[in-house]
Amino acid sequence: MAQSSSPISGVAERYAGSLFELALHANSVAQVEVDLNSFAAMLEGSADLTRLINSPVFSSEDQAKAIAAIADKAGITGLTGNFLRVVAQNRRLFAIPGMIKAFRQIAAEHRGETAAEVTSAHVLTDAQQTELKAALKSVAGKDVAITVTVDPSLLGGLVVKIGSRQIDTSLKTKLNSLKLALKEVG
Repeated sequence: MAQSSSPISGVAERYAGSLFELALHANSVAQVEVDLNSFAAMLEGSADLTRLINSPVFSSEDQAKAIAAIADKAGITGLTGNFLRVVAQNRRLFAIPGMIKAFRQIAAEHRGETAAEVTSAHVLTDAQQTELKAALKSVAGKDVAITVTVDPSLLGGLVVKIGSRQIDTSLKTKLNSLKLALKEVG
């Protein structure tokens, strides 16, 4: 895995690596991945939850109680539930998004896949995701696990990140390039 100079990514990678080792030992990598994806979806959909994990105002006890209640309500139990509680008690909730991303990458590498982040202007159908995976497999040379997020501001097209490569076919980028080209002409 590539090393980064960011202290947040270092913390995230260490925690994700530890969680993966525990999940591998317990033969529950798939369940942990499902639980982490569920938590990530809750995080994306809730400004209050985002504020809870990012704000230094909340004490570790308050964060731990809130995360425990959220995990229990969402049915996130076992290894993932315990992991979220430990992260909250250690005041590392700010790094949870990075931990989830790092866990996905480690799990994909373990399965012999490469991870790709896809941002789309609209929700992709299952058929579109299958076609995209096939196209990315031909580029990457191995199976690709994709994480899709929706950003309507792209207007159309996709932005795909695989490792350090980024492929941007979004209409927003094309329009910005055209706008810049027109400014240079005039």
